Amino acid sequence: MKFGEMTIHFLITFVITFATAAIVSFLYSLIVHGSDVVDWETSFRLAITLGVILTWMAARQWKGEEKW
Repeated sequence: MKFGEMTIHFLITFVITFATAAIVSFLYSLIVHGSDVVDWETSFRLAITLGVILTWMAARQWKGEEKW
């Protein structure tokens, strides 16, 4: 997997995870607490973590396929 492909994979994963986490934290805050607050810090932290881990796993999988 090339660096450009890894970067695109990371950005796509980051954006999807960040948007999903922000929406979920907003709905949780709205339903449970009755306030419309988004937990941006947790959403950003989760997006970074999943972006790195899922990109790393995909790179390992693609690298393993090239050996066979």
